[in-house]
Amino acid sequence: MTSMRERMLAGEPYIANEPEIIADLDRATQLMERFNTTAATDPQGRLAALRELLGSLGEDTWIRPPFHCDYGWQIHLGPRCFVNFNAVFLDVARITIGADVQIGPNVQLLTPTHPIEPGPRREKWEAAKPITIGDNAWLGGGAIVLAGVTVGANTVIGAGAVVTKDLPPNVVAVGNPARPVRTLE
Repeated sequence: MTSMRERMLAGEPYIANEPEIIADLDRATQLMERFNTTAATDPQGRLAALRELLGSLGEDTWIRPPFHCDYGWQIHLGPRCFVNFNAVFLDVARITIGADVQIGPNVQLLTPTHPIEPGPRREKWEAAKPITIGDNAWLGGGAIVLAGVTVGANTVIGAGAVVTKDLPPNVVAVGNPARPVRTLE
């Protein structure tokens, strides 16, 4: 029999009520609290909390607190990235962020999905799809990237945009839903 955690990791519908899932959530909550409350005068303490929380953290990558996630270990950040205040990375599925990515304040990367039909939603079924952000992308403040989306390398997402579908490399995308409005050379 497949556990709910195994179903979650496979991208299948699951219910987050198993002790193993709850323990993973509790672990992340404790590490986020440690990161978010470590004094600004202790950057090594903050970095240690991030390294323990996240699946991988590239060299010279920094996240400004507060930072929020579900599990942490499903988040992989490449080198030389910057994540500004109030980021929310709901990592029920894997979140992969390339090298040199800039993420503005209040950006949300949301991998969870929920049933449209009211019955399964009431029963607390959910699923998730991964998010991938390509190298050297820039996500403007307040941008939201939804489940299953890939953002191409060098792409710029305007502030407040809602990214519902994949974006190719080398474009500027704005709006809700986000649409390319310019090609970058």
